[in-house]
Amino acid sequence: MSETTATAPARREKLPKRKRGRPDSIRLLLNNALATAGLVVFVLIVLVAVAAPLLPLPDPDATAPANRLLRPLAEGHLLGTDALGRDILSRLIWGTQVSLAVGVSATLIAAFFGSLIGLVAGYAGGRIDTLLMRGIDMVMAFPYILLALAIVAVLGPGLLNALYAIAVVNIPFFARNIRGIALGLSRREFVDAARLSGKSNAQILFIEVLPNVLPVIIITMSTTIGWMILETAGLSFLGLGAQPPQADLGSMLGEGRKILFTAPHVSVIPGVMIFALVMSINLLGDGVRDVLDPRLKSGALTRPVARTAVMRDQVPGGIEPDAEAVLDVRDLKTEFRFGGDVFKAVGGVDMKVGQGECLGIVGESGSGKSVSAMSIMGLVPTPPGRITGGVALLEGEDLFAASDERIRQLRGSAVSHVFQDPLSTLHPLFTVGDQLVEAIQAHAPLSGSAARKKAADLLKTVRIPNPAERLKSYPHELSGGMRQRVCMAMALAHDARVIIADEPTTALDVTVQAQVLSLLDTLREERNAGILFITHDFGVVSAICDRVAVMYAGQFVETGTTEEILTSPAHPYTAKLIDCVPVLGEPERRLDAIGGRPPVVNDLPVGCAFADRCPRAGDDCRAAPIPLTEFGEGRTVRCIHPLNAEAEHG
Repeated sequence: MSETTATAPARREKLPKRKRGRPDSIRLLLNNALATAGLVVFVLIVLVAVAAPLLPLPDPDATAPANRLLRPLAEGHLLGTDALGRDILSRLIWGTQVSLAVGVSATLIAAFFGSLIGLVAGYAGGRIDTLLMRGIDMVMAFPYILLALAIVAVLGPGLLNALYAIAVVNIPFFARNIRGIALGLSRREFVDAARLSGKSNAQILFIEVLPNVLPVIIITMSTTIGWMILETAGLSFLGLGAQPPQADLGSMLGEGRKILFTAPHVSVIPGVMIFALVMSINLLGDGVRDVLDPRLKSGALTRPVARTAVMRDQVPGGIEPDAEAVLDVRDLKTEFRFGGDVFKAVGGVDMKVGQGECLGIVGESGSGKSVSAMSIMGLVPTPPGRITGGVALLEGEDLFAASDERIRQLRGSAVSHVFQDPLSTLHPLFTVGDQLVEAIQAHAPLSGSAARKKAADLLKTVRIPNPAERLKSYPHELSGGMRQRVCMAMALAHDARVIIADEPTTALDVTVQAQVLSLLDTLREERNAGILFITHDFGVVSAICDRVAVMYAGQFVETGTTEEILTSPAHPYTAKLIDCVPVLGEPERRLDAIGGRPPVVNDLPVGCAFADRCPRAGDDCRAAPIPLTEFGEGRTVRCIHPLNAEAEHG
């Protein structure tokens, strides 16, 4: 044992450092095949257009009537000539340069002034917001193409005037988008903190608000350049943009329409270039949007799907479900993959919940409690999450092997969730009644009136006074405790066999917390439902839980009845957690604190994950994985040197 202990750390030190797998922006962009294709096409077009002065091209404006309407691949004219004998390839490259310059310039002008108007209006509010937005509304009252035509008609035909017209008609698009975001940000706490620090309005606007809006501005610009090029081409097509002999893609298209049937290549070639240019910009814009998506930047290269991916190396077979357990989870393993890193959030968990029983899962933040609970019904987002092992048996049915449709049927009917923050769980734009009716009708073919009557009964069940009137309330009109009761009512809409309560009392004050706990306890007795209760507070555990599972670094380190765990904890981590809880009537009791931090789950130690924070740890604790062993009847502990070790053989 001593030799193993001595060499284990040395082997660990010699391991090469793993390259962190969080993808950079380029990798994220290249991961999108369509965006990559758009990038390649766009870069090629830009390079050719920029290099026009260096390329051996004939004068794009030089006419040669003797060579008019030559077909593509003619000698000396790769793409043929137009009605005046001008080289189409030369005019195409120079015209693309002009169209790109006008499109980008118009986008920058519209983005600058539109974003500035939106920022000021959203942040200032009041009369300034009203004045600026009514001006924007006046501009938006006209069809933008007609408005652009009117502006060019007043200023006169010309490419520069077309640029100004296109920029002006697109300012409202930026202003409206940015104003809505700035309006929400101006009410956020970090803006209030900036005001309290003494910053001026200009400093807050450009230092605090603008960086949060900038990704939206960039995304909007990336998807707007293509429109600007099309709009400029449209004006030139009508003879209001580029004037002869100057060429841009729109004017070339307009010149070719007269001879479309006799010489189609004259108009088809610039049309194909417009299509390729705009399509590549739009595809690239989608890629830029993805790169700026914080979920994708975190390492998940695609957006989350409706259910957690199940990728078990081996599907367990021949498992006999516990007849007394309505929910029986065996060896659950859930991982998160961020690029090349694998975070083992849940590393093999067994838990059982019987009818009318409450199992509490306790642990510090990040220990894997919520991930374990959300894995049961496939609520962990994929990517980056995936279930890599174990089974979850709901009355004998393996949930991990069930179809997506079957899981949808069971969610909310057989298994319900009550989450931590009811304000973010409830939809802010719908009344409480609408959301309750929706939850009821999702699994029951009731009419609107019948569903609404049942919704009122549910509110009455969770002790909400005047339920008929409360159905008309929006979530923001209710207190935190009332909102949590509404969430509990939704969880009870279909007599669920298992209720998963994920820290439902954390955001509530002590009085409301006691009321919610008492209500949960009463409901599980009346409905005989099993409750999986997640918390970090042993005080809450003592009020409602029959059994407790203490979790650390993705594994259970101790399980047993609530009374056993609270009176004689066996694992040092459990004892430390209990020592952190104040006891009423014992003011002289010293509150302990757990030194250090939990290990990161993408680099777990070989042995006990708690060893570096444990006062009882020895070399043998770090040598090899510690199994979960029996510690008395109906009790387990993952520790080589447990507290009260003599009880193990008692």
